[in-house]
Amino acid sequence: DFMQAFWNVEEVQAKAIQHLASFVRDGSALPHVLTITNLISLALKTHEDCLKLQVDGCSLLLEILSQALEQDVVVTLDENVTSSLLETVRKHSGNEDFLSLACTLLMMISASELAAENLRRVGVIPDLLSMLRAFPHNAKICLSCCGVLWSLAVSENNEDQALLKSAVPVTSVVLQEHLQNGTVAEAACSALWALALQGCLTEDEYEPTTVLLLDALRVNPGRAVLVKNACLALASLLRLSEIPALLLLTYSKGSGINLIQDACHLHLHDPQVVESICMLMNEMAQYGDVVLDMLSQNMEELLSEIKSHFP
Repeated sequence: DFMQAFWNVEEVQAKAIQHLASFVRDGSALPHVLTITNLISLALKTHEDCLKLQVDGCSLLLEILSQALEQDVVVTLDENVTSSLLETVRKHSGNEDFLSLACTLLMMISASELAAENLRRVGVIPDLLSMLRAFPHNAKICLSCCGVLWSLAVSENNEDQALLKSAVPVTSVVLQEHLQNGTVAEAACSALWALALQGCLTEDEYEPTTVLLLDALRVNPGRAVLVKNACLALASLLRLSEIPALLLLTYSKGSGINLIQDACHLHLHDPQVVESICMLMNEMAQYGDVVLDMLSQNMEELLSEIKSHFP
């Protein structure tokens, strides 16, 4: 009531958010989560010029969502909240520290299918791409934006395919920039897989994307999720064209087939990774030249090994 009565007084809203923060920290906020998030949203929208209030409000929303996640409570923020947050992101688009926080919040929000749809409706994709282009060196921003892109691209809604197509080169730059950072590379591979699955890549992008995915496998062989999603992305590309198949044979930094074999041996006890590798091998087997190379690299032995682990 206090926040609603003085909604246009910046100092009152700032103090109220600080008070709500202590309420959230002691764990008693979850039963009132929708009321609290809507009040924070109104404060953000009304006082978008006040950066400190924006930071405090976004931090509080992040804390609420984190608590909900820990306690398996589903919180879907409505379109008013997502719209207010996006307006704030646009208002402070040059503030890298704030965007790092806001993007983490966007990623957490997008984990809910309904909230991801709300983000789509309020037009988040161009903002994600702008932030990735402006701050390709910022691991936190890249991780979060790739996470949101993945959530949007894996949905059945293809209305934004033209926009998602423009995400391919931007995501590729992120992967190239952060190949050594396993967490960011993992998120970028996931986004590229979803984009490949939706048919967002042009023929000119098949070759550089294939090479990048093989680079990611080579640099981060121990990351199960990265291996799984890179293999699924490669399988999607192989379904579209012979170009990725030939690149597996001519990869300049070693044999692509050996990379896949090594990854499989490393994750032989992980059924999800092995399944993705089997899907990739199935696509590879559609091309005669690749089959010959697979046979010469003793791929049959690997398949026998897989069968013995998963009878």
